[in-house]
Amino acid sequence: MDLASLRRLNAARSARRAAVLVTDIAGGRSEVLEEGDTLPPHLADAVRAAFLSGKSGLVETEKGSLFLNVHLPPPRIVAIGAVHITQALARLAGVVGFDLTIIDPRTAFATAERFEGVDLVADWPEDVLSERPLDSYTALAAVTHDPKIDDFALAEALRRGCFYVGALGSRKTHAKRVERLVAMGLTTNEIARIRAPIGLDIGASSPQEIALAILAEIVEAFRRRSLSGADA
Repeated sequence: MDLASLRRLNAARSARRAAVLVTDIAGGRSEVLEEGDTLPPHLADAVRAAFLSGKSGLVETEKGSLFLNVHLPPPRIVAIGAVHITQALARLAGVVGFDLTIIDPRTAFATAERFEGVDLVADWPEDVLSERPLDSYTALAAVTHDPKIDDFALAEALRRGCFYVGALGSRKTHAKRVERLVAMGLTTNEIARIRAPIGLDIGASSPQEIALAILAEIVEAFRRRSLSGADA
């Protein structure tokens, strides 16, 4: 890899941007393509597929054999609410490769005893997310049922382009949430991205089943997400 490619790849990784290092097997030349770049026609489909799957591999093109080395930001889940659902989600997220952060200002719920070994922040989302911003490789799950805690995080997730935004609550509850988010300046198209009620419809009833439904919906959203840029 040449120095310019290495620098660009390192910059992309530091900024949590997806990148693919493309290496010509015969000639040894390499280049870095980032998500959002205009892709060469002979590589466009293969690079899009690599971004979605996260899998590196050899591809045959009209210009010869090329190796695609994929570098995706580690996908993460930010859960708003230190509740029974997120206790179960904490046990499941790592199994499928997602980092998890739980945010809840209610110190009676957000305790180390209840969330041993979890990245738990007992503070308001407004304060936490200003220092630890959301991005397009983050899923946001709001499960407190408290507008004072959930609403800011949901609005921020929509503004930051999180690949998944979900919220607990009935359709009646969500209708009131929509009114509040509109008052916060969000458009109806932006708000329509919220998955509510949260989670795939698998008939879940227990906190553990709801956590499974949420995680399954997050995985589905991640693997079928829209890629940024004109070539997405």
